[in-house]
Amino acid sequence: MQIAYVCADYGVPVFGRKGCSIHVQEVIRALLQQGHHVTLIAARLGGDPPADLANVPVHRLPAIPKQDRAQREQAELNLNLNLRFALETTGPFDLVYERYSLWSFAAMEYGRDRALPTVLEVNAPLIEEQARYRQLVYPQKAQWVARRVFAAAAVLVAVSQGVADYLATFAETKNRVHVIPNGVNVARFADHSQPAIAQDNPIQTETSPCPPVPASPASSVPTFTIGFVGTMKTWHGLPTLMAAFRQLHDHCPQARLLMVGEGPARLDCAAEMEQYGLDTAVDWVGAVEPSQIPHWLTRMDVAVAPYPKLEQFYFSPLKVYEYMAAGLAVIASDIGQLRQVITPGTTGLLVPPGDEDALVQVLLQLQQNPTLRQHLGQQAQQQIASHHTWLQVVERILNVAFGSAVIGNRHSELADGKAPVGPHPQPLSQGGEGSRKFPSKSLSHLGRGI
Repeated sequence: MQIAYVCADYGVPVFGRKGCSIHVQEVIRALLQQGHHVTLIAARLGGDPPADLANVPVHRLPAIPKQDRAQREQAELNLNLNLRFALETTGPFDLVYERYSLWSFAAMEYGRDRALPTVLEVNAPLIEEQARYRQLVYPQKAQWVARRVFAAAAVLVAVSQGVADYLATFAETKNRVHVIPNGVNVARFADHSQPAIAQDNPIQTETSPCPPVPASPASSVPTFTIGFVGTMKTWHGLPTLMAAFRQLHDHCPQARLLMVGEGPARLDCAAEMEQYGLDTAVDWVGAVEPSQIPHWLTRMDVAVAPYPKLEQFYFSPLKVYEYMAAGLAVIASDIGQLRQVITPGTTGLLVPPGDEDALVQVLLQLQQNPTLRQHLGQQAQQQIASHHTWLQVVERILNVAFGSAVIGNRHSELADGKAPVGPHPQPLSQGGEGSRKFPSKSLSHLGRGI
């Protein structure tokens, strides 16, 4: 089957190191492993492809020059013309698969116009994210683009129930949203599993304090390493993790923190550790290639995903799936989709979001009980292999795309001209929602005006 994979988001370097980059690569990899032919159409490459994706045909959308935010939003919207042209010249395709981005609608409309199965993968409420954490000059226009692309997609895949709830606020998505959480490539972790614990500690749930480190330099007390992998942002719970580690180190001076990743919160976190004299107890690895993540996970005894209490928790964190695939004991916040991924006491442990004291107590518990750590890691690994591989995720998505009756109903609506389309707002101008228009020739490429 010929598949067009589209990522028109300039914030996603498809061959980069970010979690979103890994997500794109793994979906493409799983499609290839199932015998399909994939053409990648992307806004940003972020480097060379990994060796096993080197033969994937790539069409890069034009780069956007440095501009102010308003001009950039308009430029990204204009690129729907380039995207439509890329699909028309690199096809034909049997399926169009797109990672939802803030300003893109041409791919789903291309598939709709040709009565092709289309899948729009939605990973986050991008409009709210952009407005809250970055800058959004034209929110009404972004809403219009969202309604337009949601209306055109035959199937919408939400990576979490939180994302599905967000999509349900759009009338254009009715009866076409399917929750399919993320996965992990277990083959990457096959040679990097946690070793067996050579101790006979019974599995227990009570917490006892850490033994003190002997004064002798030849201490027999092993290092206890807590690990974190991911982009270092405050909404990933880093303030809670730093505060918990300060407390933990008072009880367990042999505790260490291993931080793998890069991001805007790193400098503040490092400064805090230095302020409390803990800078030598923390290893800041920085961003690493996806292929190196399994190696760093073997350096950890416990891995954490300490998300804060968020009003809307819509994540399906790749880090948690990777922790579990590596056979690590995982501590995560008791929030959102994490409750469905982790069974407390069986495949990991959950703590109240943002509760540093609870996190400290669970870390102490796991430090004292290596056998419990091993049990949790083994059960997590089995759970992932049985239910959460990328091959399984992609198979579910394709089954929805080709097996759901909603596809046939959708195409019938399109043939009858009944498919919903969003209203046409005023075109954008550099100074506001004003008068700039596309050339009429460009409008004909898209079938409808922008």
